[in-house]
Amino acid sequence: MTNRRLDLHYLGLAGAIALGAILRFWHLDLKPLWMDEVITAIFSLGKNYHDLPLNVAFPLERVQEIFTFQPGVSCNQIAENVANQSTHPPLFFCGMYKWLGWMTPLGFEWVEKLRSLPALFGVGAIAAIYGVNRIAFSPTSGSIAALMMAVSPFAVYLSQEARHYTMPMFLITLSLLGLIQIQRDIFESQRLRFWVWILWAIINSIGLYVHYFFLLAFIAEIATLILLMFWGGKKIVNPHKVWLALLLSISGVVISFVPWLIVILNHFQSSETNWLPSPNLLAPLYQTLISWMLMIIALPVENQPIIITAICGFLMVIFAIWVGRQVFKGLKILWLQKKTHLATFTLINFTIFVILQFFAIVYLLDKDITAVPRYTFVYYPSFCALLAATISTSKNSKFILLIIGLISCIFVVSNLAFQKPFQPEQVAQNINLETSLPVMLVVGYSNYQDVALGLSFALALEKIRITTSTSVIKFDSFALLDKKPDLSVLWNKLSQMPVPKASKLNLWIVGPGMRRRDYPKQVALSGQTTCTIDPAQHYRIGIPYQLYRCSQPLSGN
Repeated sequence: MTNRRLDLHYLGLAGAIALGAILRFWHLDLKPLWMDEVITAIFSLGKNYHDLPLNVAFPLERVQEIFTFQPGVSCNQIAENVANQSTHPPLFFCGMYKWLGWMTPLGFEWVEKLRSLPALFGVGAIAAIYGVNRIAFSPTSGSIAALMMAVSPFAVYLSQEARHYTMPMFLITLSLLGLIQIQRDIFESQRLRFWVWILWAIINSIGLYVHYFFLLAFIAEIATLILLMFWGGKKIVNPHKVWLALLLSISGVVISFVPWLIVILNHFQSSETNWLPSPNLLAPLYQTLISWMLMIIALPVENQPIIITAICGFLMVIFAIWVGRQVFKGLKILWLQKKTHLATFTLINFTIFVILQFFAIVYLLDKDITAVPRYTFVYYPSFCALLAATISTSKNSKFILLIIGLISCIFVVSNLAFQKPFQPEQVAQNINLETSLPVMLVVGYSNYQDVALGLSFALALEKIRITTSTSVIKFDSFALLDKKPDLSVLWNKLSQMPVPKASKLNLWIVGPGMRRRDYPKQVALSGQTTCTIDPAQHYRIGIPYQLYRCSQPLSGN
């Protein structure tokens, strides 16, 4: 490349990274925190569930005080908290704790700061995917891959989640970069550079301590390398050295993860992993296709009028079919060209091996992970790399994908697409039914996930009550009450809860796992306040919540 073309090339790359950064940090605090993000906040702030005010009522306006940074907590302590109270490896939470420590005091912008590190890893993945396609195909293909990831609605959505998705996605992309470099060294340069293998192994070791699903990517890369060895064994000058390097690399990764093996076995058997639905025969197939579609286009189809949902859904399917045809044509060209055949073979096989593992988890372990699009972060980098490579020769296709992706990202950051599960904002709006009356929000919990869910609702409610109910918010209260071993425990604890000095009160009871008939017609507060169920105000969004209208003498409590 000439100097002028080189300058333009890197200017384009810088533009793609800048565009990606703008989209990922734009409206970073707009969406409410949902259950999983609350879990991230608890551990990343140096706390655990024992630090939370459980089985007591406290003012709703003080819920923000739960989410304050606790200094002086070591990574070992965070790892112990995660090992005992969660089902994830610890490295992401240790990194988040360090990151938030640098940003203290967190102030009112704590949600934005909580999501900023995942957003930063999302930007890093753009630069990493450039490296993958530059080495695998060409510098131009690298730039297109960076652009495709920059405007991918799926990648932007993950980047705005305060969760450990973009960090492993970034590491998987770097690991793919190492895989492609190893493949080129073996088959094109006829050399073996152990430092490349060592870096590849280190990246995989780190990744396993970030997210358990990283193991799927690691297994897929091993399977791809083995397939490459058998497929092109005669073309390799020193196959024994390659096998030795692969064996040593795998051994190093496995040994590095031994200290956490007992924990992962306990996590695998934990009841908190049982929330995934059991699959039917066909659902995983079309859910996988839907996940692919969401990587390139996301229009408003959630909680919209049926006509808008139908039109947007139809447009998404048509666009996905068109892109699928372009990709199929491009893949045939890449496969038939000698220069790009091996890289295409490598990326396709990696993707297939990950998807096969997904289906093994679905059909053999009876856990339908295809129902959760965010889990496809495991093979999204290879998907993006192949997408960019297949459309790199078509100017019109590139432009259309860029525009549609950009529009989709605007919907994502504006909370019109990829809305938060359990809809904390909508729940808060429903609970804020009558702004002139005090609200008492009670969440019955059976596990720590229920606690996090309740806190997400309380945060959203506190935010909306401040802006709409300033005169009575000082009377609002919140309580997380244990409902094990049965619901009688919940009603008994509720009857002992203090209530504000108000003649009327709206009591909302969130009951994960409860059915509508489990809500009694009346409940008591403090032994003197009677609360009567309002049948017209019962909602269910995965979990039920019910309004009770309470009245008491003004002289009460």
